[in-house]
Amino acid sequence: MTTFPIRTLLAASCLVFSGAALAQAMPKATLNVVGNLGITTQSKELEAPMWTQGIPAASGGAITVTFKPWNEMGLKGGEVIKLLRQGLFDVGTTVLGFLAGEAAINDALDLAGVSTSIDMAQDAIKAFRPHLDEYYAKNQQVKVIGVTSYGDQVFFCRKEFNGLADLKGRKVRVSGSSQADFVEYFGGSGINMPFGDVQQALQNGVLDCAITGILGGYKAKWYEGATHLYRLPINFAASFSAANMKSWNKLSPAAQKVITDQYQKLEKDVYAQNVRENEIGIACNTGKGNCPEGPAASMVLVDVKPADLELRRKALLERVLPRWAARCGEACVKNWNDSVGKVVDLKAVAGK
Repeated sequence: MTTFPIRTLLAASCLVFSGAALAQAMPKATLNVVGNLGITTQSKELEAPMWTQGIPAASGGAITVTFKPWNEMGLKGGEVIKLLRQGLFDVGTTVLGFLAGEAAINDALDLAGVSTSIDMAQDAIKAFRPHLDEYYAKNQQVKVIGVTSYGDQVFFCRKEFNGLADLKGRKVRVSGSSQADFVEYFGGSGINMPFGDVQQALQNGVLDCAITGILGGYKAKWYEGATHLYRLPINFAASFSAANMKSWNKLSPAAQKVITDQYQKLEKDVYAQNVRENEIGIACNTGKGNCPEGPAASMVLVDVKPADLELRRKALLERVLPRWAARCGEACVKNWNDSVGKVVDLKAVAGK
């Protein structure tokens, strides 16, 4: 007969009874949630399980969730917040860069060339988060629940590519205004295109290059059209989840806390996954190393040229940051300087 220490039994019983008590105390709620891009490991391994398993369990069964990524609904990503405001669902997640054309503040956390590492990107996101929360509450009537990112956003190109100078004359799929500014600084053309259309566009020559996460590009089979992978990170595809304000306010404080606590855990888990998956993505796209995600491709990995590190910063200072500041306005730029600017030791000037 197996015996257990009394402390273990007491702890287990406390968990059972606390979950049951929580379910009794917390009003029942059902949430319709639209998730981020569903082909990614971030969605499959972290985001979807949090909504469909983690939050229901943490609420003692009081919160139930219907979850579906936006691409599986036939959406392109940029419409998520508009539909969320209209009340078509309770929570939506999308890439902030998709919304930069509507309001420049959406690029503020993750401007192309600002953060040179994923750690710096995390610090920048945390610094600007209060301003993003305020903007969406006041101007969009939605509650920001949390902000995450993807891994390094890099170039996939269908012809030989040796560095940033080779962007000249090329058509490049971008996500967000600051990525477009970055590409255009080097003489390329930034093309906004839904993620799901990129693989075929690379194959058919409609695009010459495209920017996305290293493993994400592999999962989308961009290697079927692209031959060269350039390792230099441009930015990190900051994304956010938000709730329709009416839906959020209908939830009890206890339910709101469960969701907030679970999302804070998700943010940490996503960061750790991003760090791991950069190298996995390289292995999967190039065949150099073990690929646990499927058959490896045979793309050419182009090492970062030291001169391109300086060119990346030059593009930021001479094109990306000034253009963004002109779009975002004086108050927005001040908030950026007081937050992200202090993290990356830069100052933007409004109107230039």
